[in-house]
Amino acid sequence: MPRIHLGDWAESLVDFMRDHFSWLFDFIRSVVGGAVTHLADWLTDSPLPVVVVLFALIGWAVRGPVFALVAAAGFLLIDGLDMWKPAMSTLALVLVSAAIALLVAIPLGILTARSRAVGAVLRPVLDFMQTMPAFVYLIPAITFFGIGEVPGVVATVVFALPPGVRMTELGIRSVDAEMVEAAEAFGTSEWRILKDVQFPLALPTIMAGVNQVIMLSLSMVVTAGIVGAGGLGSEVFGALSNNNVGLGVEAGVAVVVLAIYLDRTVGAAGQRAEARAKRAKAVRGAEGFTPKWLLDWRPRPVVAVGGVVTVALVAGLLGGFGLGASDGGRKKITVGWIPWEEDVVVTNMYKQLLEKRGYDVTMKQLDVGPLFQGLARGDIDLFLDAWLPTLHKKYLDEYGSKLEEIGRWYNNVDVQLAIPKNLPYESVEDLKGHEQEFGGRIVGIEPGANIMDLTEKKLIPEYGLDFDLVKSSTPAMIAELDRQMAAGKPIVVTMWRPHWAYTKYDIKPLADPKQSYGAPGWISSIGRKGFAKDFPDVNTWVRNLKLDDSVLGPLEKKVFVDYAGKPNAAAEGVKAYLKENPDVEKKFLSELPPAGGTSGTGGTDEPKHDGGGDGRSAQPQSLPAATRERAEVS
Repeated sequence: MPRIHLGDWAESLVDFMRDHFSWLFDFIRSVVGGAVTHLADWLTDSPLPVVVVLFALIGWAVRGPVFALVAAAGFLLIDGLDMWKPAMSTLALVLVSAAIALLVAIPLGILTARSRAVGAVLRPVLDFMQTMPAFVYLIPAITFFGIGEVPGVVATVVFALPPGVRMTELGIRSVDAEMVEAAEAFGTSEWRILKDVQFPLALPTIMAGVNQVIMLSLSMVVTAGIVGAGGLGSEVFGALSNNNVGLGVEAGVAVVVLAIYLDRTVGAAGQRAEARAKRAKAVRGAEGFTPKWLLDWRPRPVVAVGGVVTVALVAGLLGGFGLGASDGGRKKITVGWIPWEEDVVVTNMYKQLLEKRGYDVTMKQLDVGPLFQGLARGDIDLFLDAWLPTLHKKYLDEYGSKLEEIGRWYNNVDVQLAIPKNLPYESVEDLKGHEQEFGGRIVGIEPGANIMDLTEKKLIPEYGLDFDLVKSSTPAMIAELDRQMAAGKPIVVTMWRPHWAYTKYDIKPLADPKQSYGAPGWISSIGRKGFAKDFPDVNTWVRNLKLDDSVLGPLEKKVFVDYAGKPNAAAEGVKAYLKENPDVEKKFLSELPPAGGTSGTGGTDEPKHDGGGDGRSAQPQSLPAATRERAEVS
């Protein structure tokens, strides 16, 4: 059967839409981004007790005082876990996403229920939307909207919409046909039949759909942390990337609290919508005051809404809307980072040093592909960990005119296989014939990493080795290395320099005489176009940065070994290292005159690449062979 180029057609369609409907995407980005930002700001900037009381009042209105107390305790637990701000950002994303999804889903569900032709067309589309893997929605979303909250909201809306449509259709179709016919017999218009007969009777089923939409929105918003949507998703993504069990558990508990609160409140609202619940309420009212009546009492909708509005206004007057707020003239800079050890420590180092000098630094964790897209769009100002000349060359080639390569700060980066030091082997060649000693396996990292491709397709065949390459992840590889080293068993892993594992474990790199992994490379810093002009001081500091293993090794060890598992390990580890090594600050904030003739000097001319020198170019040409590649999502 001939090759079906479905992927190429899909990519062409996405490119066409991006090129011809950018005005629409910019409008959506502005509206949706503004809604999420303002709601998140209100939730995070308002006094915490006010917000907790607001959530408790909502819980009381729909379920009663016991649930209100449990809800308040749950949100206080989130604050105790130091997850308040990301949790409120996640809640804002969920509420905006669910609201948009329901605004689309309920009318579509009604239309589907009333028109068989619409249903016949729409059902296969809904099937496709529900079965498509959630991650797939993020790919076109970041192409159209860049990184941040907006692509997360858009992908969430698409992912969560189908159950809202299906449950609305089911509810409308389930209404007794005789009741509809009776209304028609009295000459009632179709609109009034829908509004006064079908919709009220279908409301419990529709509310069940609302519940599903909200729950799916929460799950997708957490997944969207991979594209910089922020909130608890970023915390979970960071915990997974760094194998941080403690952070993962804390973020997971916060997600659970939000999920239970949203599920119970929406579910209770759906139950109250039923006619039986309304009749039961009337019966309770006739019984008069009893202790059970007090537990079961709910404020009337007018009272509940009035209370919520009052609390919101009080929160606004107390600063929830940022009245009188000021950034104190601090200049804002956004630094993108990926969960690679050297990037974690260097980015956190600059965050602390720049904040001491009056900058407002925002760190956004992303995968490599979305990060470079963010740089190209101007959503990210700086990225400190570009591995060249090959690993990230494709991104410089693609977005080169919108980027500025500032300069190298670490040389001789390399990839290799590593084994325990007590083994007698010094080269990859020495492993031939000893495969069974290592269990016949090389423990690798993410399947998409180029180091895995080079190991499987070049190194193993070129050296004639009989190893199976185990594809896992960087945290899983480190966990297996830790387990085998603790047991004193042989192991061979894919490794690279710089990496703190060489400091923590007694391992050594194996020589690669055939250069299957290519020649050594370097690490550079990349800025968005105009970075040098907008941040001349930072540009100078970053451009003059020069590190080697004497600084980077102990710094990584401080964060990933000494402070492993502790709250805010990266920030606290960097702070402790600075306190113990005050002279290191000079390396990060060197103000020596930079070398002339290259980019990052504060000028506006686009840098050129001469094919040699330090390789500081926005558009490198004919760069050398591959060095090291690790996991990336492009």
